[in-house]
Amino acid sequence: MRHMLWGALISLLPALAGAQSTGLFSMESRQDGRAWEAVGRLELAATAFCTGSLITPDLVLTAAHCLYNDEGALLAPEDIQFLAGWRNGRAAAYRRVRRAVAHPDYDFKAKPNPDRVYNDIALIELQHPIRNTTIIPFVTGARPIVGESVGVVSYAHNRSEAPSMQDTCQVMSAQKNVLVMSCSVDFGSSGSPVFAFGTEGTRIVSVVSSKAKSGDLPVSLGAPLETQIDTILGMMALGAGFPEGSVFRPQRAGQEIRKDTGAKFVRPQDAPNDLLKP
Repeated sequence: MRHMLWGALISLLPALAGAQSTGLFSMESRQDGRAWEAVGRLELAATAFCTGSLITPDLVLTAAHCLYNDEGALLAPEDIQFLAGWRNGRAAAYRRVRRAVAHPDYDFKAKPNPDRVYNDIALIELQHPIRNTTIIPFVTGARPIVGESVGVVSYAHNRSEAPSMQDTCQVMSAQKNVLVMSCSVDFGSSGSPVFAFGTEGTRIVSVVSSKAKSGDLPVSLGAPLETQIDTILGMMALGAGFPEGSVFRPQRAGQEIRKDTGAKFVRPQDAPNDLLKP
């Protein structure tokens, strides 16, 4: 289990002092979560989990730090499983992983800083595409602006058996390398999609990297997508994620799906003071 120490974001602007997170809606029934089946739980080496979301039938978007164990070593593909629409012991689709690729500039062992958040992006290629009329991949979009309402669908250590939706949080600051949001996140929310809603439809505009604090105010830190996805796709096209000389071996599905609370999160111990500047 990966622990995270809450960072202190000291320079909270006066205009944001009253910002508050709102409640979460637990989507425990299949009907409640029907539109969000492409969000799923990522099982990680039977010891932890993150959240991920389909952006194509065979690609899952998540946080880069989810691909590492506590010692900083990359997990093997056979240690990862995607459970689309996981809810109360069942998933809408189960998939093993062919390969997983983190952004090339992400450094798991780097000290907390905006660049680490910005590059905290990864893509996971599934062994087999999910082609299901009820599991529709999400499109991605440009970063939201300060004050824009966004939503997060996530799993967390205290709500690991069903996804929760918070659709009324806000972007508090939009720096070059990091988004600061009032969305409620916790262990397990790493990699959760941040959604924008509007005339363009629902689209993923960020990925949750970590949680932190500004004074007594909980905040979440997210990576704006920018060109990171294209960078990772370019690496994949060149064969990234496949060990040299290896032969792809289909993985065996586990006999049981882990149901405890070994959720992952990063450790922003000393979050920079300028994160909340507009």
